[in-house]
Amino acid sequence: MAQNATIYKVELSVSDMDRHYYETHKLTVAKHPSETDERLMVRLVAFALNAHEHLEMTKGLSTDDEPDIWQKSLSGQLDVWISLGLPSEKVLRQSCGKAEKVVIYAYGGKTAEIWWDKVKNSTTRFDNLEVVNLPEAETAALAKIASRAMKLQVNIQDGEVLVSAGDDMVYVTPEPWTPTT
Repeated sequence: MAQNATIYKVELSVSDMDRHYYETHKLTVAKHPSETDERLMVRLVAFALNAHEHLEMTKGLSTDDEPDIWQKSLSGQLDVWISLGLPSEKVLRQSCGKAEKVVIYAYGGKTAEIWWDKVKNSTTRFDNLEVVNLPEAETAALAKIASRAMKLQVNIQDGEVLVSAGDDMVYVTPEPWTPTT
């Protein structure tokens, strides 16, 4: 955890009709000083989209050799590696070599599109890589509902995501940029 990290307490209730996963996760999330509310909320949406009893947040921005979220098997094998943003080709290659499944959640609008145009041809050899774009207007709306103590309800159905916090609701439509694995 970064020395000046801000701690967020999150009760994340996930109702994923696509995967038949229904669970509430009580998370303590450290927000790195350089992390925006938008990135924090993208992390929580990524967690909800991949929710599993063994899924956990990592040190994230505080370390270069870990993803933002991972899922390990009981034997310590890296099953799922989840990163946010726009990693370099080298980081993509290393990630795909370390985990059974790698999911990248790109966001940032035009910047993300330019990044994808640059790296997509070099990613075709990775059968375990999934790249998903989260639209800029939707991630900006997520940032507006961030607070230090959150009770989030995330409903996922037919690939659509509804994030609600109290009376605030944000719809997120993840756009797969690679075939799903």
